[in-house]
Amino acid sequence: MNRWRTLASLLLSALAAACTGSLFQSKTAPPTIYLLGAAGARASAAPAASPAAAIPADLAVLKPRMRPGLETDRIAVLYPDRHLDYFAAARWNGALGEVLQDVAVQAFHPRAALRTVSGDASVFASAYWLEIEVTDFQAEYTAAASAPTVRVHFMARLGSSGDRHILGQFEADSREPAAENRLTAIVDAYARATDAAMGEIVADVGATLAKTAGPDNPQKPDSPVASANR
Repeated sequence: MNRWRTLASLLLSALAAACTGSLFQSKTAPPTIYLLGAAGARASAAPAASPAAAIPADLAVLKPRMRPGLETDRIAVLYPDRHLDYFAAARWNGALGEVLQDVAVQAFHPRAALRTVSGDASVFASAYWLEIEVTDFQAEYTAAASAPTVRVHFMARLGSSGDRHILGQFEADSREPAAENRLTAIVDAYARATDAAMGEIVADVGATLAKTAGPDNPQKPDSPVASANR
């Protein structure tokens, strides 16, 4: 009798473990990853400048400073009552600060005739640095519209390395409505707003460096870049 009781107890324990395990197995589908890049910038860029028109300047794009709540790979949404949330089961292709740093570097290549543009890895080899502060990067719903409008707001500083002099401060604010209240349409609005805002920053930086480091006033090649991240 004890043998049968032991076997029955073991069987019940195994069944209970199987049922409990199935309860805790996640049935949630993995998130969809959306790529935010500078494809729009490449498509809308003007023809490349001739070599003679190139600006002899090396620019390092620092990792952007993010407003609290935005330094994540989640896609932000702001509702009419001003509470910030994130779209379910959707992610950017990396933490937003790193993604936007890469987008900025990509955007400069077709739009600005600089000698080199790169990220933090080569900051000490560049005579100029650019720091972007991201104050808005969310899809905003209003009570009057069924689909959101994406707002992208950048504030940027351009500086020289040796004397830490600020050469210019720029601001770009772009709003793009989503064609419909679907995530693919909202991500498309994000791409258009990002491209427009980044294009303004690129144009302002290019114009400033053309005056500062143009052929008549080139940068000193041996000027190291002081840390701009403070």
